[in-house]
Amino acid sequence: MPKQARELSALEIKRLTKPGHHAAGGVSGLLLQITETGSKSWILRAIVGAKRRDIGLGGFPDVTLAQARINARELKEQIRSGVDPVEQRKAAKAALISANGKLICFADAAHKFLTAKRSEFKNAKHAAQWQTTLENYAFPVIGQMMVNHVELPHIVQVLEPIWIAKTETATRLRGRIESVLTWAKVAGYREGENPARWKDNLDAVLPKPGKLKKVQHHKAIPWKDAASFMVQLRQCEGIAPKALEFLILTATRSGEVRGAQWQEIDTQARIWTIPAERMKAEKEHIVPLCDDALNLLKQLPRLEGNDLIFPAARGGQLSDMTLSAVMRRMKVNATPHGFRSTFRDWCSESTNYPNEVAEMALAHTIANGVEKAYRRGDLLAKRTRLMDDWCKYLNTPVASGVVVPIREVG
Repeated sequence: MPKQARELSALEIKRLTKPGHHAAGGVSGLLLQITETGSKSWILRAIVGAKRRDIGLGGFPDVTLAQARINARELKEQIRSGVDPVEQRKAAKAALISANGKLICFADAAHKFLTAKRSEFKNAKHAAQWQTTLENYAFPVIGQMMVNHVELPHIVQVLEPIWIAKTETATRLRGRIESVLTWAKVAGYREGENPARWKDNLDAVLPKPGKLKKVQHHKAIPWKDAASFMVQLRQCEGIAPKALEFLILTATRSGEVRGAQWQEIDTQARIWTIPAERMKAEKEHIVPLCDDALNLLKQLPRLEGNDLIFPAARGGQLSDMTLSAVMRRMKVNATPHGFRSTFRDWCSESTNYPNEVAEMALAHTIANGVEKAYRRGDLLAKRTRLMDDWCKYLNTPVASGVVVPIREVG
């Protein structure tokens, strides 16, 4: 029968200082290991299969003598059951490392998603808008949360404070969170349903955006007052009024005008070709240029090394508020974008041009069965006549030379 080591007390264990292995007793093979530096740790020396194993049980005094004996007995029971504790620990460690590799917080997932999808955004400003809304509203609540832990209550916590006050922002934010979590699932960072989806999910706990308040359209002047407005506008000096006049003559958007470049203009063909990357619908748009639009361009100076048609004072692009500021100074309670509505109303109420021609002049998608046919050739000839007629209408003489006061329409 093997000799049993005497059971040492906790005080004796504490007093041991000699480097080496000291039998603690109580459980065969339980040793206190002391290094040359004086650090102490527990080891269980046992035969596992045909090999002798030294199995670490933790350091002293973090692991007490009593706890070391309990741990040693449990390991010896596993060995008797045919389990190799060392291999079991290796497997558990490997599983933990693998699991940790699949952990990522929402903020990091969002950054990875934006990096991967950046080339799909219309422009740098669009990508920045994604980043800003997530940083301002989502990150404070779920930014540091692991994506596999994000659930419906967390999404509600993000959206609820702004769902009514900032409905449009909130709905965009919801879609962006949904996209990030979809990416995280496909990338292997989470499983299960997407808690940010709307249908059969958030629609059960949040009011429908369309029921909260009506969409606020851009304020526009009535089409019958457009000619008198042009008289007022042409009395203003500066690059911004010229940009606004060009916007009205072409029925285009503010961003398209502010980013317009000389290389996009073909004066011989009398067209302005806006590249797809600067268009809302992400499709190239050809704008027929009427006489007034061409004459306006001829009057503008061209800056060396700057291809912008309407550059800001410092050479860059005009800000998105510059054209609105022109209208505010004119004391007109409307927006530059509203002139697209003015143009569309004029087309409907004062001309016989088909709806499809007017819609294509505005670069709208034609959502019906004849879209493909109308897209063929872009109806450029008809749109050219339409824009020429619009130009003529804007030059309609104002009775007795009196400028009619501009009325506001919502």
